Formats: sequence, C-alpha cells, structure tokens
Amino acid sequence: MSATKKKLTTSAMIASIASEGQETISAPFGHALVEVAKKNANIVGLTADLAKYTDLHIFRDEFPQRFYQMGMAEQLLLASAGGMAKTGLVPFVTSYAVFATRRAFDFIHQVIAEEHLNVKICAALPGLTTGYGPSHQACEDLALMRAIPNMMVIDPCDAVEIEQIVPVIAEYQGPVYMRLLRGRVPKVLDKYNYQFKLGKAQLIKTGKDVLFVSTGLMTMRVLEAAEALEKEQIDVGVLHVPTIKPLDTETILKEIGSQPNRLIVSAENHTIIGGLSEALSLTLMNNGLGQINYKQITLPDAFLDAGALPTLHERYGISLDRICTQIKQWLK
Repeated sequence: MSATKKKLTTSAMIASIASEGQETISAPFGHALVEVAKKNANIVGLTADLAKYTDLHIFRDEFPQRFYQMGMAEQLLLASAGGMAKTGLVPFVTSYAVFATRRAFDFIHQVIAEEHLNVKICAALPGLTTGYGPSHQACEDLALMRAIPNMMVIDPCDAVEIEQIVPVIAEYQGPVYMRLLRGRVPKVLDKYNYQFKLGKAQLIKTGKDVLFVSTGLMTMRVLEAAEALEKEQIDVGVLHVPTIKPLDTETILKEIGSQPNRLIVSAENHTIIGGLSEALSLTLMNNGLGQINYKQITLPDAFLDAGALPTLHERYGISLDRICTQIKQWLK
C-alpha cells in the first residue's frame, strides 16, 4: 500500500459514494417524502425493519400514524402494500434492493404489477453500493423489474434528482420501482440546471468524441470522467437516462444519430445482463444502428466480492480512474 494512500477500514464497506469533499444532502428521499405527504394524506410508508437504513425514519418521525413497520417479512410487506393501494392509499415501500426484488419478486409480479396497483417501491443499496457481498449487492435488480409488465423503473443519479422524483412518482398512477441512494447522497445535477422528467432521457453535456449514455450514480461518475478527460483534449458528452423503463428511445436515437462517428458508451451500476446496456443494444439493433462504435461499462455477470467500496469499484471498472483509462484505450 502506498504511504500516501488512505487506509480503509471495514466502515468503507458501507461508505458513502460521495468523493472526498463533495457536497451532499442528508436523507433526500426521507425529507422529500415528508414534504409530499404533507400535501397528500393518502401517502403511507412501509418498511421491513429498515426505516433507519432507507431514510424512511424521517417520514416515521413526522407521521407515526401513517408508518408501518412490517418486520423482516418482505413478501408480507409488498403484499400488504398492494392491499393498501386497493383502498386508495399510496404506499411508499422501502427495503434493501436485494430483498425487495429477489425475495419478494412473485408478490410484486402478481399482487402489485398485474393489477397495476399504485405502489412505489424504493430500494436501497442498488448494485455495487455495499461491500457486503452477493447477499446484499443488488446487481440484477433492474433486469428483474424491467421484466415485469406495467412496472416503471427509475435509477436516480444524485440527491437533487431523488428530491425531484419523489413528488413526480407520488402523482403517477401505477407501480414504480426506484433505486434509492441513502444517507449522505452526493449533490451533482444542480450545476447543470437539471429537472427530472418522468420517462425522459436528458442531455447533460455535449461532446464530439465520446457520448456516455448513463444512468444512476454512473451519471455522476461519467460527468467526473468527462471533466478529467477534457484535460487530455477528449471531448465527452453525457446523456442521462434515469427512467430505464419505459426507455426514451426517441431521445437516445436522436442524440446518438446527431454525431454518428462518436464512441458510444453505456454506463450503469448493474450487471451487463438486463439493464440499460442491454436495452440500449436492442434499441440500436432494432433501428439499424448495430454497426456504430458501441461499448459498455457495467458490472460483470458474476457474484461480486466483499470488501471496501473504493476497492471494489476499482476492481470492477466503475471507479473514475478505471473509466478514464478504459475510454482512452477504446479511443486508440
């Protein structure tokens, strides 16, 4: 280990995804939900013994009579949320993404999605945002939720977008799966005058050499990469795709087609199977663009290691340094 390299402790397994010195907002989901619930008395909050770790404790403390602690019983949690939605309530359900999607998949599929019930599933620790190994790393959650008919699937970039998404999905009639960044969440998109639009991709930054098509926290990373690569005279654009399903193919094809000779790179905190990268590949093939220079930065189709998050992000290619190195190699 380098003498100048900061020694990592076990706390780095659950460390914030914020870079050192980066501006953050504490519990953006919890505070945003409280503000929406003040205006909509039908909103209720449910969790499976994880209020503190999904920021739902903010809602619990403000509206204790509208909060339901269901214990470690995720199938019951989702089934109950479906029943509440049938009465006209708007349940916001939180858990870890692995438990919400893998453990309760059939209940989401049959109880909620098939009947198009108005349940909002907000799932923490998506992808590689924890170092506690495959039991807690939800690297395939987008694939599972995209496969369910009627399900809206959203992967926010930062605290700013989470605050904007909550009131929008509260108004949307139908089931939603949203990946949830919790705790001290980086604040990034405010610098770009960004405003979330349900179902829409948005060009954050223009660039003539590379276009990243990214989602979730990887939009934060590729914006950082764009800044670093510009110092080496590499002009990088970023198209942020927060809504994975339905996919805004019109905007994606428009932006890719505007400069067809660029390197196109999808970037996501998810396995290469079933997420944004696979959806983008299919979109390109179906629209006669299968010959463009298209690459992917994703997590591998594998059970990932446990360890400190900075180490794992470097190992699996989603750190800032690995992204920049990979882009330069592809451009050679």
